[in-house]
Amino acid sequence: MSNKANGNFGDFGGTFLPEFLAEILGTLAEKYDELKVTPEFQNDLKALYKNYAGRPSMLYYAERLTKKLGGAKIYLKREDLNHTGAHKINNVVGQGLVAKALGKKKLIAETGAGQHGVATATIAAYLNLDCDIYMGARDMDAQKPNVYRMKALGAKVIPVTAGQGTLKDAVDVALGAYAQDHADTYYLLGSAVGPHPYPTMVRDFQQVIGEEIKEQMLAEVGKLPTAIIACAGGGSNALGAFTAFIANEDVELVAVEPAGLGAETEKHGLSLGKGSPDVIHGFKTLVMHDDEGEIAESYSAASGLDYPGISPILSMLKENGRLALGGVTDKEAVDAFIALSHLEGIIPALESSHAIAYLFQDHGKYSNPDDIVVVNLSGRGDKDVENVFENLI
Repeated sequence: MSNKANGNFGDFGGTFLPEFLAEILGTLAEKYDELKVTPEFQNDLKALYKNYAGRPSMLYYAERLTKKLGGAKIYLKREDLNHTGAHKINNVVGQGLVAKALGKKKLIAETGAGQHGVATATIAAYLNLDCDIYMGARDMDAQKPNVYRMKALGAKVIPVTAGQGTLKDAVDVALGAYAQDHADTYYLLGSAVGPHPYPTMVRDFQQVIGEEIKEQMLAEVGKLPTAIIACAGGGSNALGAFTAFIANEDVELVAVEPAGLGAETEKHGLSLGKGSPDVIHGFKTLVMHDDEGEIAESYSAASGLDYPGISPILSMLKENGRLALGGVTDKEAVDAFIALSHLEGIIPALESSHAIAYLFQDHGKYSNPDDIVVVNLSGRGDKDVENVFENLI
């Protein structure tokens, strides 16, 4: 196994893969380092953000939610308004351009809630590339609308029945497929996880979220927010919102993980809150373990948060004290899903509902009316309404 030094974030990250795969990703890292500094690549990326993804996304003042909570002004970064309905399009646009520059003919991706799968199928159609999406069988059943969307876009959706049939298992099988067919294929990883250079690439393509928040906040209220809150499964939307503010130490960065059926149970996904260092999917990060020290099965009603690890960049930020952590149960997330829908006429993704729910846990934390809190509303809840009303209420 090879452990490349590149892509380390403190004690986390790196590349822990068989040598031939490490060499393939090493070539990808070199190509990305060359591409990202060229004006042509940056101009193409900005053009797609604007003319295809629909950026900049709106920063919305949630007046009724603010009144309900009775404290800080609450703003929502409306990533749910992006093309395909989530922040995932930011990443696939960038990686799609990388794949095209490498001359690849097909995209392979994993997906949990289906939003990354839909986004990957979308950019594959736009770039005229074949597309295979690996999705856990359990997630396919819970996220049927997104399965149909991927098929409508021309993608082949491949069910994964191994393990729990969820995101971790989909990553396992997708990586195996990529190892067998990498000559003309590009593996488009959906979150800021995996071996180098994926965490770096995904962070780079998602950080536009926080850059826009900063610009919009200064233009609208003349100051930076008190806190930025985002749900965290793999970590792409959280890093997207956080990265531009890491150096602004007065801005609290809150990563909200899925507490599932409760932090005291075995049914949760608290990688930052309860994990310890280990290697998963070719990189080192904070990972959940069972009583025997093996990587534990994660759980969340929100398929996109159901992962036993986390971005190595978030692990580093947690270890150096830059992150505040939250944990939200399924019930709290569903209650927030309904509350935001009723209060603002905005149906959030069940993943994003975890970040909203954090506001309801401690009314006193942001009680100062002069404070401003931005919640990254990472996606819309069209995909979740059937599951919520049929299975979770």
